[in-house]
Amino acid sequence: MAAIDQQAGATPQRTQGARRTDNPAVHRIVIVGGGVGGLGLATRLAESLGRAGLAHIVLVDRWPTHFWKPLLHEAASGQLDPATHQLQYAVQAQRHGFEFEQGEFSALNRTERHITINALHDADGREILPARQLAFDTLVLAMGSVTQYFGVPGAAEHALPLESVAHAEAFRRKLLDCCLRANHARRARTAQADTPVSINIIGAGATGVELAAAVRDTVRLLNRYSPFSLDPVRDFRIRLIESGARVLPALSETISARAERMLGNLGVEVLSNTRVTEVRADAVLTDGGAPLASDIAIWTAGIAGPPVLRTLDGIAVNRNAQLQVHRTLQSTSDANVFGLGDCAACPADHAGGFLAPRAQVAHQQALFLARALKCRVAGEALPEFVYRDAGTLVGFGREGTIGSLSSSLLTQPVFVDGWLATSVYRLIYRRHIMTLTGFARMALDTASQWLRRRVHPLIRLH
Repeated sequence: MAAIDQQAGATPQRTQGARRTDNPAVHRIVIVGGGVGGLGLATRLAESLGRAGLAHIVLVDRWPTHFWKPLLHEAASGQLDPATHQLQYAVQAQRHGFEFEQGEFSALNRTERHITINALHDADGREILPARQLAFDTLVLAMGSVTQYFGVPGAAEHALPLESVAHAEAFRRKLLDCCLRANHARRARTAQADTPVSINIIGAGATGVELAAAVRDTVRLLNRYSPFSLDPVRDFRIRLIESGARVLPALSETISARAERMLGNLGVEVLSNTRVTEVRADAVLTDGGAPLASDIAIWTAGIAGPPVLRTLDGIAVNRNAQLQVHRTLQSTSDANVFGLGDCAACPADHAGGFLAPRAQVAHQQALFLARALKCRVAGEALPEFVYRDAGTLVGFGREGTIGSLSSSLLTQPVFVDGWLATSVYRLIYRRHIMTLTGFARMALDTASQWLRRRVHPLIRLH
């Protein structure tokens, strides 16, 4: 996949696919959000309903490019160049036959059936694109999630989130700056010469655990280069802070215990049953005692739906600002509005539970809606979404991968580790790319990434 512009500096796009039509008789489907679910759904619908002339598909996103969020921890640690893993929405639209509109979704008019996209401005504040309204017959909200700070004082100001490529780049840049500063202090023998670089990761879910492992690998790799030549053990203190009793609380105790041992092998300090009470510029305060020194703090402890969902015209959301949907993925407030992925509270079963915000949930919901919206356009009854858990894998860098795999053929999840777990972990991303671009482009992208890792440094230093 070709390298492309970074999100913040790229040219805004307003692009249409090969089969754009202004025929009012054609069903108009607007999808807001180009993540795992939204982009996958737009691509499938364009190839089926769009090519058949039965629907016009429009994808809306505030950024010009797509990046697979499960790779953010690798981008943040500098082990992956996000520019080589981003997919341009304009290119995807042209290849598959849907329309792309760049802009930030801001309002919904259910009566007139249109949404509003805010005006787009450049770095100097000049307007690039005006505010626009897009009409729809079916609206799909696939907007992902934002960081939930739970009202902790100072968290939003001093703890970085990890929601986007821009956040990953901010963390990576801050890490390099801290290493440069610390290395200079060692050489100059200043008063800070013996003070380790303190990195506090708040939240020990899959994102926090994978980031902790990736950062430990990164500081080991940085030791090879003279501007950053710190001792990867003595000169760094990486803490993983969790308010619950164990890391990976959503997974089994067996996986959690194994994960904690692997983190220990990597030199990551795990503080469980520790609630963060305040985040300051230079310290993290907890209910466990003395302040924890902090050069970098990053928050991976919780998510919520985008705040704009609370402002929509008569649309019901839960306390986490997630769209309340039926098992058909239709909003409980409006049958013309659907929700998928992290921004939707989808019933897990008839007992009242809800599906966790995970990439595989969004992927399966996109597959489901690609079929269900064909029924809607044809005037047929909608089916109900049924989630099938395929398991969870968590990567620990050089320590390997662990997790569980599930299947309808298995009576219970199977614990996996070693080469099998690592291979499946890598194949999940390749499957995602193949879904969007086809087998041939995925194979070429895989080969290009393999070559890049052999001719470029393993870590980004700029």
